[in-house]
Amino acid sequence: MKIDVLSLFPEMFTGVFGSSILKKSQEKGLVQFHVTDFREYTENKHRRVDDYPYGGGAGMVLTPQPLFDAVEALKREKDTQLPRVILLCPQGERYSQRKAEELSKESHLIFVCGHYEGYDERIRENLVTDEISIGDFVLTGGELGAMVVIDSVTRLLPGALGNEESPLKDSFSSGMLEHPQYTRPADFRGMKVPEVLLSGNHKNIEEWRAKESLRRTWRRRPDLLEGMDLTPQEKKWLEEVKKED
Repeated sequence: MKIDVLSLFPEMFTGVFGSSILKKSQEKGLVQFHVTDFREYTENKHRRVDDYPYGGGAGMVLTPQPLFDAVEALKREKDTQLPRVILLCPQGERYSQRKAEELSKESHLIFVCGHYEGYDERIRENLVTDEISIGDFVLTGGELGAMVVIDSVTRLLPGALGNEESPLKDSFSSGMLEHPQYTRPADFRGMKVPEVLLSGNHKNIEEWRAKESLRRTWRRRPDLLEGMDLTPQEKKWLEEVKKED
């Protein structure tokens, strides 16, 4: 996968792309990261990429020319199918694990990180393929949002994680939150690991995990269960969980 980022602050990505799973994924040849300062593409003699909004109002708006030229240049450079061009914006689609899984199947992603008051609307309408928001709040720019999305997508690439089953069992991948996890020691200051996890009975362990996943989802994010097609066994567990609570 090839991931390009268009940002006015490319230095923000140095530590992120040079650490942890993102670094290892590059070393394995699973992904290529490239960050471009789209100010390099402006035709303005003062290197400006923003201007006052028509009709007046507070703040500055990113002009279309630098971003259009930058994206068009990246499309020409990459020998891949047409990329997904992703705009980070609080008005965009709420980001989800399902969206991460969808994007992880692409061969080329371009992330557009804006600043200032907003984007010229022609950027939204004619340049980008996706608008993504990581939550109902506003950040100074799109860089942090892009980092979140890129991290969540990269870890889903085959070979990125040591255990190929790990992303399949993440919270939200199944539609529910992940079950509780424990490690050694079995007894820490009187706080003990559930006996079933020490039993060695894999069938009972899997059932316990499934039920606890359902319990955690019911307690913390009951909205995730709305409209979910539960199995008869899951429905039975859910009734048990509700009674126990």
